[in-house]
Parts: sequence; structure tokens; C-alpha cells
Amino acid sequence: MLEFLRPDLVQLVAYQAHPGGELPAGVTVDHLDTNECPYQLPESLKEKLALTYQSAIETNRYPGGDHTLLKQAIAQYANESCSAIANGTAAVIAPEQVSVGNGSDELIRSILIATCLGNRGRILVAQPTFGMYGILAKTLGIPVETVGRSPKNFEIDLDAARQAIAQAADGDSPVRVVWVVHPNSPTANALTTAELNWLRGLPRNILVVIDEAYFEFSRRTVVGELAARPNWVLLRTFSKAFRLAAHRVGYAIAHPELATILEKVRLPYNLPSFTQAAALAALTHRRELLSSIPEILTERDRLLQQLRALPGLELWDSQANFLYGRLKQAVDPELAMAELVDRLKQQGTLIRHTGGGLRITVGSPAENARTVDRMRSALAAR
Repeated sequence: MLEFLRPDLVQLVAYQAHPGGELPAGVTVDHLDTNECPYQLPESLKEKLALTYQSAIETNRYPGGDHTLLKQAIAQYANESCSAIANGTAAVIAPEQVSVGNGSDELIRSILIATCLGNRGRILVAQPTFGMYGILAKTLGIPVETVGRSPKNFEIDLDAARQAIAQAADGDSPVRVVWVVHPNSPTANALTTAELNWLRGLPRNILVVIDEAYFEFSRRTVVGELAARPNWVLLRTFSKAFRLAAHRVGYAIAHPELATILEKVRLPYNLPSFTQAAALAALTHRRELLSSIPEILTERDRLLQQLRALPGLELWDSQANFLYGRLKQAVDPELAMAELVDRLKQQGTLIRHTGGGLRITVGSPAENARTVDRMRSALAAR
């Protein structure tokens, strides 16, 4: 080992974005492992962006660093989408409450730097959940406090969470940040009233991060509560419903003081000019891009019913664009699920083995039909 390296990083398991190894040849490969939208941008929008690149992007110049136009468009969308939800609380989000990152991952890292770095405290997560919260904290030497979830419905063990926060408060490393996903990944369940009330009751010296990466599918948001809760921050992304995973655009909505700090700690020129143009174009054409969501939700429910009919597979209801399931009656569940994922991969369907279960992205109708057929075959091979 190189002596100048931190020993704890040697043991750190990095986030694996895609399955390793070669993909099968001669079959249609369906990428249902990363919760992306199954559809690309419309060709007409791609052509507009290509023209933008040719005529408006100066490749010898650094991109705009303040993201003014994009922040304005995001704030307008946040207000519009909140008011469009039935019984939703109207939001008044200003551009100065928005910070834009190279994917939500950069924003997660910026939040950690702004709150916990320098031995100021630790974070709390409820497993299973999105792995990058813990991974990025560990890369910065920030302790991670972990509590569990109900094995039946994946609700957070709130008693354990309260106890963990209370115990940490008596030491040198208090809980500074609580991370939740709404709805959670990989389990696809939205925050319950009890969980939201717990978050509302946390003291103001604890930052609550609510990741709404799948908001466009769940239609559930707490953005209307931000004005009354300065210790809350929302994360969202263009990678899912807006079809811009290749461009890596995420954004945070927060109290202006926190948003200002996030702007201070992010890297300069963090968002390429063409990426900013793509995000602005996506928001301009949001009605067209988001028009695919009803079909995806219909496909989700159909896929759920068809997979539930297969023997040996248990699946839960979903509030997102993916399903979560586990194998029944397996002697070694983790090994059995890993083998199942590999069998599906050999047939051409990529799904994710994570959080003690199987996460299956909802694809196009054709992809979903192949998923059912290939899953039936893979289960039979057990």
C-alpha cells in the first residue's frame, strides 16, 4: 500500500454504476438497472440542440458559472409543478434558492462539505437506500450512522433513529444531516405521514435532505414546506423523467443561505455549456418530455402484476419508475439473487441486485415484455 494514502479508503467499496463483464452478443440488451427513462429525447429536440452546439456554443470558452437562466427556469418549474398537484401546498421558490450540480452526486458531496467536514458531525441514513450518501461521506472521512427499515413495508425504524440521534448528541460527533429519499431507492416506497412528522420535528441544528429524484413519477413533494423549514433541502435530477442521464444535471432547492454556501463549495464551471443548454431545452419542452410518464406508470403496474404471477418472486408496490422484489424460500437469498441477475444478464436484461433485493427499472412495453419472459426462464432455471 502507498503510505501516503488514507487506510480507510483502501477498504471502501466504490459505487458500481453498471454490471461488470461483457454483455451478451446476439440478443437485445435492455438496460433496466439504473432507473433511466426508456425513451431518448425526441429527434426534433436533438436537432435543435445540435444546432445550438454548432451556432451558440463557443468551445474555447469556459461555460457560464452562475447558471442564472437555468436557476430561473428550475424555480419556475418547481413552483408550477407544486401547484399542479392535487391538494398540494403552493410553493414560492426563488432562483437564489437553487444550486445546480454535475448530477445530484456533486450536490450530495457539497452538502457534506458544508455540514460535516472537519469532524463537525456525522450523517444518518436508513438502509437500504441510495448508496452514494454513505459512500461520499466515507470518502470525506465523515462517520455514517445507520438504522434499519421494516422488512414488511420498508418504513424507517423511527425509534432506532431517535435513539441514534440522542446518543450521538452526547458525544463529540453529533448527527448533522439526515438523508431520506422520497420515494426511496431501491425499495420504491414514499415517505409516510409518520416519517414526515418525525422529520418535521427534528431540531433546526440538523439538516434534513429529502431526495426527490423520482418526483415526476410519484407526484409527491414537500417543496411547499421549504419556506417554513430552513433546515430542509430538496434534491432533484434531470436524469430520470427528463431523459438527460447522459448530461448529469441535478439541482438542490434550499434556504437562500444554504444555497449560497453550496455555490461556494461547488467546483467552478461545474456544468458544461452544452449540458446547461440541454437542461434549459428540457424545461422548455417539459410537457412533451413528461408526456411519457402516464405510459410508464401504466407499464409499471402491468409489469408488477405480471411478475407477481411468477412463482418464487415477491414484489412490493411502487411509487417510482422501478420495482423492488426478493426471492422467496431461498436458502442463501443473496447468492440466489446474484445468480438470477446473472442469468437475466446472459439473456440480455440488466437489473440491479442491491439493498438485499432486486431493483427492476420500468422500460418500454417491449422491454417489459422481454423482462417477464426472461424472468420466467431465469426462475425456472433455479
